[in-house]
Amino acid sequence: MPNSRDLTNIDDNNGGVLEGQTSKGSGTTARGRRLIKVREEKRKREYDRLHNYPAWAKVLEDACKNDAELRAVLGDTIGNPELMRKRVEERVRRKGRDFQKSKTGSVLAFKVSFRDFNPLDSYIWFELYGSPSDRDVDLLGSVIQSWYIMGRIGAFNSSNLQLANSSMEYDPLYDADKGFKVMPSSFHDISDVEFQDNWGRIWVDLGTSDFFSIDILLNCLTVLSSEYVGIQQVIFGGRKIGDWEEGMTSPEYGYKFFKI
Repeated sequence: MPNSRDLTNIDDNNGGVLEGQTSKGSGTTARGRRLIKVREEKRKREYDRLHNYPAWAKVLEDACKNDAELRAVLGDTIGNPELMRKRVEERVRRKGRDFQKSKTGSVLAFKVSFRDFNPLDSYIWFELYGSPSDRDVDLLGSVIQSWYIMGRIGAFNSSNLQLANSSMEYDPLYDADKGFKVMPSSFHDISDVEFQDNWGRIWVDLGTSDFFSIDILLNCLTVLSSEYVGIQQVIFGGRKIGDWEEGMTSPEYGYKFFKI
């Protein structure tokens, strides 16, 4: 009579044989089962492409037929919604949301307010309607840079406005000697233009420039906002506006800048 140890060995051996016979009897191998799984996954992907293809992706595909720029943006990603989405997002980030539009600003006038503004040591804040694209950063930064350069070389000097109230019906006279002898005025300093999400700011020291330089800046920003980069409000002064986080300079969290 076999002991319990012998019975255990018999069971193990029989189990191994039966398992091997079952695998062999099924007529499939591990490689065969993998091939079947691959074919099933391929059929599922094809079914999803035909029946669950996003409507927006189909719209983009159709639009490519008549839009060479969009066709170039999508390239070989057509048919893959995830890659199509990434291509479009990258394009929007670099150039803005204007595939065919010439005017991309806001139809609304922006608000202007002052918060203990010190022209020798203050920030000027800009609230946009959304996070700026690289194009928006370049546009707004270029305007600020031009404004600073004009102020730096003495453009904003109210002591020499000889032609401001002159009539152009007759040839006006300009006294160059008087203009040369006027006490010069000049911007002293300005920071780079910084952005965190939809907020931008610059630090300024207007020096001896006259305050109508602020009017000049607002005139420029008014047209910029209307035609190109929509601005919600401009705030002169204040140390912390919106969700601004001092020291946060990581592009991963929405930080961008324009070097003045």
